[in-house]
Amino acid sequence: MDDTRAASPGLSRRRLLEMAGGAAAALPAYGAIPARADIGGELTIANWGGDWNDRCVQVFEAPVIEKKGIKLVHDLQPVPERKAKLLAEQHLPRGTIDVVHLSDADAYEMNERGVLEPLDLSRLPNYQNIRSSLRLPHLVTWIFGGIVMMYNPNKIAEPPTSFTDLWNPKYAGRVGLMDQLYFNYIYAASLTNGGTMGDVQKAFPALLELKKAVQPRLYASHQTLAAGFANEEVWISAEYSARIIQWIKEGLPVQLSYPKEGAVVVSFGASLPKRGKNRDAAYFYLNEMLSPQVTAGIAEATSYAPGTINSALSADLRARLDFTPEQAARMNFADYAYAAKNDSSWVEWWNKNMKG
Repeated sequence: MDDTRAASPGLSRRRLLEMAGGAAAALPAYGAIPARADIGGELTIANWGGDWNDRCVQVFEAPVIEKKGIKLVHDLQPVPERKAKLLAEQHLPRGTIDVVHLSDADAYEMNERGVLEPLDLSRLPNYQNIRSSLRLPHLVTWIFGGIVMMYNPNKIAEPPTSFTDLWNPKYAGRVGLMDQLYFNYIYAASLTNGGTMGDVQKAFPALLELKKAVQPRLYASHQTLAAGFANEEVWISAEYSARIIQWIKEGLPVQLSYPKEGAVVVSFGASLPKRGKNRDAAYFYLNEMLSPQVTAGIAEATSYAPGTINSALSADLRARLDFTPEQAARMNFADYAYAAKNDSSWVEWWNKNMKG
């Protein structure tokens, strides 16, 4: 499960947060809206497949949703196919998907293209427990993480403290980059060279300097990057925090280090397609996603941090999975409209200059 880029311009993240925050302020007190006893029927969930869906079922859907008497139907496809189906069904009288799991960037794109229903927060009492920085008016965010530094402590004794460590000539030939994360490396290069998340022009000459200084190895997937660390072909990279935590659990010789520039954030959750069939069950599903026990369970299962402030994570798990208040304060969020407008040119530049 990974983030993908939005493809059309529109509202900035700041404006989206203002919209979500204003609506959340109007919510009644937590628990004031009881679950309806007559909720049931069939509910179709569009999601990633594989072990991601297995974890969703085991931690959340089987013990909470199916126990309620709701019959779940799973439509499991990669993101491009999932979005294509949503777009194809948007003009039908009734669609086939009730709830769709998406990243923040994908949800932004689908919302801009008129596919998603604005959330009725009066039906989501648990929404007010989403961290304020992660609230969006079209996505129920339940987990999040960020791009941070990853290194092999057997080869690098002093933990890296900045994205600029990727430029250090002493790591020439030992820097690994995951090709699909090109946009995150552009953001990292921007942040370390006086740019921002909303103006990355300074990133491109910096990345050319990176290529010249350390000759980074490019990997096609997270798995091949992990293999590069396993065989000690590479010693340092920048990766999703959840991936690093999971690999540490699996025994890969890596550690996580938080860069002084702050992590580049990615979040995941679920949305309502406009043509869904079973709206009552869909809202029940979205609200229960945010319960303290569910957010703790999915965080533990996926190694992402919970997107809510009241997750029932143990102190030990919170220390391993979550970010400290100081780290959270330095997080960097994408400007969705800016990224959508420029992503195609970023891909073209990356393929020509970093892969060539």
